[in-house]
Amino acid sequence: MIHETAGDILLTGAQAIAHGVAPNDHFDSGLALALRERWPAMAKDFRHWAHGSHPKPGQLWVWGGTGGLRIFNLLTQEGEQSRGATPGRATVANVSHCLDHLRAELEKGEVKSLALPRLSTGVGGLEWSEVHPLIVRHLGKLAIPVYLYTTYHKGQKGLEPGL
Repeated sequence: MIHETAGDILLTGAQAIAHGVAPNDHFDSGLALALRERWPAMAKDFRHWAHGSHPKPGQLWVWGGTGGLRIFNLLTQEGEQSRGATPGRATVANVSHCLDHLRAELEKGEVKSLALPRLSTGVGGLEWSEVHPLIVRHLGKLAIPVYLYTTYHKGQKGLEPGL
């Protein structure tokens, strides 16, 4: 079930966080930057993985932190693997593919709760009216709580029913 909330996603009590990135992402803006600052090993591991596997938009990469934390890096944005390339815009098709992969991972039952932001509406450049229905379609019937952070309030924990 999806619960829309407002607050700082970094204060979530959810076991996992999902966010959008590009295949060549440097984690230098938005939520990606905040995640890199909090878990620098994640960004380093992502770069290592991306360099070795040459991922394409529409894929997903999962990073596991201490205490069972998982961060789902959804490759929603376009972007070349070349050195110095900048992340491109997200596409509705990439978001849909990523959410499909995310749902499959969550249906395995290892993750008990998920938090995600207004996916791909910042650096990704998509309109919320395009992305919100995709989130509902792909994640709305999951058996776990999904906390959708629709409004950012720095330092404020969002209401997360069931946690």
